[in-house]
Amino acid sequence: MTDMRDAPGDIVMTRIGQVTMLLHGGDREEARNRFGALWSEIGEDGDALHRCTLAHYMADAQDDARDELAWDLRALAAADTLSRDRRTARHASLAVRAFYPSLHLSLAADYLKLRRPEEARLHLGRAHAALDALSGDAYGNDIREALRRLERELDAV
Repeated sequence: MTDMRDAPGDIVMTRIGQVTMLLHGGDREEARNRFGALWSEIGEDGDALHRCTLAHYMADAQDDARDELAWDLRALAAADTLSRDRRTARHASLAVRAFYPSLHLSLAADYLKLRRPEEARLHLGRAHAALDALSGDAYGNDIREALRRLERELDAV
């Protein structure tokens, strides 16, 4: 979703980044355990950026598509509660609003896994509507390509 180095001095984002490296290294169970512990520390009312980021990555650590969907919905809900200042703040080159294409892409993928194509299409549409928040960098290009792949998968259903 974002480069953890973009929030200097934010120890929670650093810790989320460390667990994300475990996840990307293939240790899903340990990542789930550590994300769960962090979620308990942050709490349901903790910083919305922390909740959004953690939930987005926690979704990727799930083995069950329903659990993945639940975490992605938490991530979107947290993003929607970010304060106006936080929503427009830039951490390096990525505005928080640039999370929305990725969040909606993840939800579309979840719904497709759950054989709920109408909801998948709805979130693909929302991801497309938010694409203007992305730049032409590698992150933006990756999200656009992932959207095209998911659209092809959805068209095949």
